[in-house]
Amino acid sequence: MTGWTILCDFDGTISVEDVIDSLLDRFGRPGWEELEQDWRAGRIGSRDCMTGQVALLDMTREALDKHLSSLWIDHAFPGFVAKAREWHTPIRVVSDGLDYAIHKILGRYGLDDLPLAANHLAPATPPRQWQLTSPFQAEGCRSGTCKCAVAAQTGTRTLLIGDGASDFCAADRVDFVFAKHRLIEHCRAAGIPYMPITGFEDALELLPRLLDGSLLAEHSPGEPALATAL
Repeated sequence: MTGWTILCDFDGTISVEDVIDSLLDRFGRPGWEELEQDWRAGRIGSRDCMTGQVALLDMTREALDKHLSSLWIDHAFPGFVAKAREWHTPIRVVSDGLDYAIHKILGRYGLDDLPLAANHLAPATPPRQWQLTSPFQAEGCRSGTCKCAVAAQTGTRTLLIGDGASDFCAADRVDFVFAKHRLIEHCRAAGIPYMPITGFEDALELLPRLLDGSLLAEHSPGEPALATAL
């Protein structure tokens, strides 16, 4: 064991595109855009937003599975998982997305055995209606999956890999962050120890330096350590 645990976001981090967005674009009935606007404006949390949006999905399981078969993950993620396992470093997918979709997509790569914390997607009124529940929610948290609560359970140093707003709170609670997109700006503004990445090729290159302690030693609060190395 290296003394580290890796928590990894799925949508936009492991996956090339956001799964729920792609489902809503394809199968969403009218009304999901208004829920999205309410969430972006801060009037509702992501759990309420997604619960309402999932209820507006009009699709059969066959249509869902066909759509999921067209979605891809970062090409370097399987190699990253293999290296983490080689170094006996636990890795867990922690997502505010949909467990069924994540298992289906990762299963094509032989990675559906990764521990997962995500919202639960289940049929409602067959054959076309769906419902969402949130087994990893926490009191006082408006997200479907409280990534802060998951991070608090690791009992080790924790690396978070993520890209967006659902990762902001957890980034404040972990020991280091590999950040993409909006999460870069959040880490920079909050003085959180982080390195910017464009994908898992970068993460795979950085991982040995994190695990041996050199990346932490090189880091200056609020600034990416050795960013030119990317």
